[in-house]
Amino acid sequence: MDNEKLHPLLLNMIPLVEGISRTLGSNCEVVLHDIKTPQHSVIAISNGHVTGRSVGSPMTERGLKAIRNKEYEKNLIKYKTITKDGRTLKSSTLFIKDQSDEVVGCLCINVDISEFVVAKNVITELTETIDDSNKNKEIQETYSNNINDILYSVVERVLENIGKPVAYLNKEEKVKIVENLDEKGTFLIKGSVEYVAEVLCVSRYTIYNYLDKIRARK
Repeated sequence: MDNEKLHPLLLNMIPLVEGISRTLGSNCEVVLHDIKTPQHSVIAISNGHVTGRSVGSPMTERGLKAIRNKEYEKNLIKYKTITKDGRTLKSSTLFIKDQSDEVVGCLCINVDISEFVVAKNVITELTETIDDSNKNKEIQETYSNNINDILYSVVERVLENIGKPVAYLNKEEKVKIVENLDEKGTFLIKGSVEYVAEVLCVSRYTIYNYLDKIRARK
């Protein structure tokens, strides 16, 4: 990489990448992006094993969306992302602006919290009492003009009820998720099979296979 072509602000931030990741540990990936070259925006990265990226990797989908829509007013803090192999990350994206308030890059922090999610659910199960389990639960509903928002919301709630990161799910649990989604009418939404397959880290043919077996039992 030719550092002479980098904005001085980004050049000065390169040492921070390793410093932050070493402070927070091997489960913390820190990435510095130059938004001028989204196709190979990563100019510095530490603990790249978390997402499997390296210097020269492209901008993420969320990052591209932010660039396209100029969503720079607020930093994105503590949002959840899922890796290709199903691990859960807690992520933050901090936009880097120059003196003219123009965004020149962003610093992204991704912490793999998969093991903590499992531990949290084990502790919750161990400490649950009869009174806790009998409490009335509010019904969550999603109101939106975009059908995809409803799809994303339903899938997210079903996964939260399972209480495990996707990487820790076995086949039976994935079948149960698909069955639950089918009962909610999720697969009536166009593109839902492809989306669920991506979330569960399986092929769309596997989802169709699960659905055939589920519906054959009824």
